[in-house]
Amino acid sequence: MTAHQPFEATAEDAYVVVAVASSAGGIHALSVLLGDLGEDLPVPVLVVQHLDPRHRTVIADVLARRTELQVKLAEEGERVLPGTVYVAPPDRHLLVGSDGVLALSNSALVHFVRPSADLLFESMAGAYGPQAIACVLTGTGVDGAMGVDAVKTRGGTVIAQDPQTAEFKSMPEAALGTGAVDFVLPLEEIAAVIRGLVETKRQ
Repeated sequence: MTAHQPFEATAEDAYVVVAVASSAGGIHALSVLLGDLGEDLPVPVLVVQHLDPRHRTVIADVLARRTELQVKLAEEGERVLPGTVYVAPPDRHLLVGSDGVLALSNSALVHFVRPSADLLFESMAGAYGPQAIACVLTGTGVDGAMGVDAVKTRGGTVIAQDPQTAEFKSMPEAALGTGAVDFVLPLEEIAAVIRGLVETKRQ
């Protein structure tokens, strides 16, 4: 545990949301991570996976077969629920407000991508501050780096897949380059750390 996230944190500081970003190689990485989170995760999970907007996506169906959590494409105006995974639809930015309500946006691409992990992470940092966990998995490009810096600045916790274990290293390396990452972990260890974080603060 890092110094700014002590074990003795009170229940009022409990984590309330996890956001995960991935790109190339992400379907496999998300399958492993979500599959290991179990069925009773006490927080919602928001996912940005870069997808080809020209094709109908089946990512929610694919991931739902690999996890006990409920998985769905995020919808405008819906309120997040614990134990549910919300995936950004193709070609739409996903944002979350302090009231737990999701918003979808077709505003400009960020670092050539939409959805953008940076925008999701930044909205989550603004809404939840130290109650947020951001996680960057395999991917090309630098999406997520600005966002994890925002999460860290607001007191949240940042996890990155160890680039040496990532199918594509660019996104986790960019996150590490910010100096904002609290945990650098092999893919297979990330779910246990997330569960440990969200459960410890509830005791």
